[in-house]
Amino acid sequence: MNEVLQELGLVPFFTQQLADAALLQARLGRVMAVQRSRSTVVCGSGDRLVELSPALRRKAAVDRPTVGDWVILDASLSRIEEILERKSLFKRLGAGESKELQPIAANIDTLFIVTSCNEEFKESRLERYLALCAEAGAMPVIVLTKADLADDADTYVRRARKTRAGVPVEAINALDPASINGLSSWIDSASTVALVGSSGVGKSTILNTLAGRLLASTGEIRDGDKKGRHTTTHRELHILPSGGLLVDVPGMRELGVADTNGSINAVFDDIDTIAAQCRFADCNHESEPGCAVVRAVEAGALDSRRLSNYKKLLRENAVASASLAEKRARGREFAKMVKAGKAIKQKRTKPQWS
Repeated sequence: MNEVLQELGLVPFFTQQLADAALLQARLGRVMAVQRSRSTVVCGSGDRLVELSPALRRKAAVDRPTVGDWVILDASLSRIEEILERKSLFKRLGAGESKELQPIAANIDTLFIVTSCNEEFKESRLERYLALCAEAGAMPVIVLTKADLADDADTYVRRARKTRAGVPVEAINALDPASINGLSSWIDSASTVALVGSSGVGKSTILNTLAGRLLASTGEIRDGDKKGRHTTTHRELHILPSGGLLVDVPGMRELGVADTNGSINAVFDDIDTIAAQCRFADCNHESEPGCAVVRAVEAGALDSRRLSNYKKLLRENAVASASLAEKRARGREFAKMVKAGKAIKQKRTKPQWS
């Protein structure tokens, strides 16, 4: 196997998709960065700034190349022709009125969900990231930065562990290489890790410390409201000197969920377990008689905040998923109209032989 491709994390899952072994040596590459309509792809022969094929440009955003994708270039190595099947895909619902699923990073093995040991810490935000991570098919690790500045970092660790049972939690000082040794243990030579979280929580600092050099600019959280300044402006996959790859995802002000119903239930499996004891199978856990979930909240066995966020994510997911389904249906109807129009045009222009 080409040494460059091996360093980029090429594993049998991807090579087994190649019908022609010659593609492995010449035209297979990995997307390292995306700049509007162009992508930086590294293949065995080096870096290439490439465009998309017309067929890929017509696809929905979620089906176009994103950082981390393995792709096949054309013979001239100037255009992406095909995206290999993904092992995982971290995506979100587009911000604003677009209401379109947007790919964030593909083929991620581990997702470092980064937050700070200060006012920025929010369990509800962590639960949202955990739901998106479950949908992506990646392994989550919650990373608590600025632990060295907190009066009681252990309190934040306990709160983070309650968001989903079994998820590892690492409390670190991102500036101290010794402090992030625990993070290094989650990265092997073939793995790809993504750093996600709000602006200013220390994602770029983690990247620089793991790399042992400056790869991304860093900023500070504002003293007044503890909100971060945007430092990372685009997604880029970096090869770490110790092996493995890491992408620092810019902070996202909106992190919409859609098509994630099963993943939300997985994150809130404790509520689902309690709900099985409700009198009615379709209980909304509001004021229905015999609601085991409401009883658990009243007894202090379940956090009311957690139940509120669970309901909020389910509502948001239902609305967004319905909107996406409607948009897809309109797209299919439009495609049928175009196809029918072409057929009529061909029939009219077909030569008539006497």
